[in-house]
Amino acid sequence: MCWSLLVTVRKIVIAGNWKMYKTQAEAQEFLQGFMPHLNDTADDREVVLCVPFTDLVSLSQGLHGSRVRLGAQNVHWESSGAYTGEISPAMLVEIGVRYVVVGHSERRQYFGETDETVNLRLKAAQKAGLIPILCVGESKQQRDAGETEAVIFKQLEIDLVDVDQTNLVIAYEPIWAIGTGDTCETKEANRVIGLIRSRLTNPAVTIQYGGSVKPDNIDEIMAQPEIDGALVGGASLQPESFARIVNYQ
Repeated sequence: MCWSLLVTVRKIVIAGNWKMYKTQAEAQEFLQGFMPHLNDTADDREVVLCVPFTDLVSLSQGLHGSRVRLGAQNVHWESSGAYTGEISPAMLVEIGVRYVVVGHSERRQYFGETDETVNLRLKAAQKAGLIPILCVGESKQQRDAGETEAVIFKQLEIDLVDVDQTNLVIAYEPIWAIGTGDTCETKEANRVIGLIRSRLTNPAVTIQYGGSVKPDNIDEIMAQPEIDGALVGGASLQPESFARIVNYQ
């Protein structure tokens, strides 16, 4: 009898989320300091920079022909229309954007994002050929109340309706660990990400950890078997620190 073993290989994605930082001049200065660090980066790692809308065109030109992929931080669900301040999927694709962050906790907290609008954005991004990075996670209050799993499962249930799980990255970002200096214990992050994976129809989805990822904890984070990458905030703003994260050991 011949037995065949199907091995699922998940892509490693390390993405920097610059949030509302860096002018175009500062972005170009970052590239000059960052790109030389990628000469010895392992080939199996996808490196992404998710930058403010105003930086996209200049970085698209600066990254052309390199291994770094360009990402945006939001996208609208309509292809065009009277949506002042919004950006359509086609506008991003036209300038070379490959990834887009959807449903970040700051969008949910400060700008009224709901799971229903997250779902619309995910589907619109995929329809245009973009790879969305879906962010899910619980607040400190929800974790303290023992609601972590229920909150995340509810997010996934609504966010992923009719979403193509073969063209998707998920980032587990415990809200209480974003920008606070508090990092979720690596084994706990691994446990939650494993639970997220158990709710998916495609086990090969890349699932990142995000939340105070730093050069001094990236090696431990990436040693966890369920974690396939990182969504990095503050530590992605400096070339040397983000390079150390990309080149984790």
